[in-house]
Amino acid sequence: MSAPTTPSPTPQGRWRSHAVTLAFGTFVVGTDAYVIAGVLPDIADALNVSVAAAGQLVTVFAIAYAVLAPVLAGLTSHWPRRGLLVTALVTFAVGNAVTAVAPGYASAMCGRVVAAAGAAMFTPNAGATAAHLSGPERRGQAFSIVTVGLSSSLVLGAPLGTLLGQALGWQATMWFVAALGIAVVPLLALRLPEIRLASGSGFGQRMSPLTDRKVLGVLLVTVVAFIGIFIPYTYISEVYAPVTAGHDNLLTILLLVFGVAGTAGNLVAGSLADRQGPRRVVSLVTLALAAVFVVTVAARNELITALPVIVVSGWLSWSVLAPQQRRIVDLAPREPALSVALNASGAYVGISLSAVVGAIGLDAFGAARLPLLAAGVLVLASALTWVTGGRTRQVAAEDEAVGSGATRGTAAESKAAR
Repeated sequence: MSAPTTPSPTPQGRWRSHAVTLAFGTFVVGTDAYVIAGVLPDIADALNVSVAAAGQLVTVFAIAYAVLAPVLAGLTSHWPRRGLLVTALVTFAVGNAVTAVAPGYASAMCGRVVAAAGAAMFTPNAGATAAHLSGPERRGQAFSIVTVGLSSSLVLGAPLGTLLGQALGWQATMWFVAALGIAVVPLLALRLPEIRLASGSGFGQRMSPLTDRKVLGVLLVTVVAFIGIFIPYTYISEVYAPVTAGHDNLLTILLLVFGVAGTAGNLVAGSLADRQGPRRVVSLVTLALAAVFVVTVAARNELITALPVIVVSGWLSWSVLAPQQRRIVDLAPREPALSVALNASGAYVGISLSAVVGAIGLDAFGAARLPLLAAGVLVLASALTWVTGGRTRQVAAEDEAVGSGATRGTAAESKAAR
């Protein structure tokens, strides 16, 4: 038997404001994920390890997130969302505080695992909560707004944290991220309505999407797409070396442009997914991005041609996540938090594999042809989109039943959701 849900959707203005509040939280989580790279040399010196070893703090965060996100989603699916999200941010802040005061490498690793657990609880549940409040017909927009927090953290949060670390030490960066997490807690506690999402009565039932071949097909697309997207991004300094070599500030500007374009593209993709269907959006975006990466081979040598390519690739790169989140929730509407958590795990797996695949490609083909490898992977992702994760009539009927049943809630429940 499923847990009760509060009504959905809320009035348009209200659900948007709730989604924006949740986006503040994903901004904090994204800042933590990206900022470590900017202070790795300082961390290595302080912990008396190599920079490569310090880099494993990033790896352990990504692996812990990927593993813990679906597990924690299954274990906490019956929790009220507001309390869960607050707990997640507090856990996240504690993890960063542990990292900041860590006397050695092992304790710093433990801090990153705790922070990853908080992030793994927060981000998927933030997306699922926003999608519940918006209603099925506006899920893509809801996911986009929440995801804006992640893309904007790349533009604003990570550079601020890096500058702070350079001025006051890497521990200040960790305290900065922890403080941001605690600062968002009152916003969630005071503004977010108290809701529960539908879920199975037992842990096995809650994890049922893991046995759904259509859901697994969508996850495969996420993994493959993110491998292709992040191959050129991970090795951007090599791909655009002809224009950035000896100009570190120029590389920073290119990354900033990529992030700003990605933020805009993410918002548009969510609306398109609601109007045109998420499968079509994902297929067209991955094909378009493959074409852009083919052009990159010729455009990488001059700034005047590289800059527009960076803008378009940034726009398209951040246009996959929200439609994929909608696809997977459409397939498993009774376990929305777990579905989004699985998609997030798939994205992290894809990002991790992109570094490995990109390294192989870099050695085999060189930096000049590396975008062609990414283009080939994205063409595969586009093809897989049409042979995996089809939305069946039964799933569509169940989805509509969930939405209409929720809408027929009591007046008191409606007031609580708003």
